[in-house]
Amino acid sequence: MSRLNNISIASRSNRVYECTPEHTALVVIDLQKEFFEAGSGQSLDDMRAMVPRAQALIELSRQAGFRIIHTRESYQPDLSDVNDFRRSLGYVGRKEALGRFCILGEPGHEFMDAVRPMPGETIIDKAGFSAFYNTTLDQGLRSEGIDHLILCGVTTQCCVHSTLREAVDRGYWCLTVADCCAACEPGLHDAALSLISGEGHLFGWVADLKGVEDGVSQYLKLRTFQG
Repeated sequence: MSRLNNISIASRSNRVYECTPEHTALVVIDLQKEFFEAGSGQSLDDMRAMVPRAQALIELSRQAGFRIIHTRESYQPDLSDVNDFRRSLGYVGRKEALGRFCILGEPGHEFMDAVRPMPGETIIDKAGFSAFYNTTLDQGLRSEGIDHLILCGVTTQCCVHSTLREAVDRGYWCLTVADCCAACEPGLHDAALSLISGEGHLFGWVADLKGVEDGVSQYLKLRTFQG
């Protein structure tokens, strides 16, 4: 990995995440309007406060030349792709202020305005928690030679962690950007981050937005200098 193409991101526990733009994707998980609405009856202050940071991370990733992938938890209107266990939980398809929850085509299913995908960026609709579950994500990443993933989104302990765990099992080098993830309960967010670094960092690296900003800034300056 030449120094010119190398991005070094200072991470927690005095670790450094190394990647190159051509082999790296930012996976933006489930920043759908319905997850940030008061209709769920949950405390969403932390989640809403995270959105501008996620927006900044997406812009940084575009500047760096990372592949950008946006996911949505998505189910068919007739619920034909909802398994029996998930159906028993009662959340898929329930009526909310922005339409039926997590249903394709409903207003709440759309991305938050601040983080809408740009033309050419990949959208993955997943009938499950992991972005790899019954989708073409792995195939698409491998076809482009991408083996490093940077993750952000909601919720930390559910769809972010489910995607992270499966990515690690598939051999991807993963960085979770802590303050660009959120959960409806702070304790769940903190516990999920702790699990990543447990047992010798089994699930990769954890950084904050500042670490990514510094790493990308240094990379862009070096590219400009070397020309």
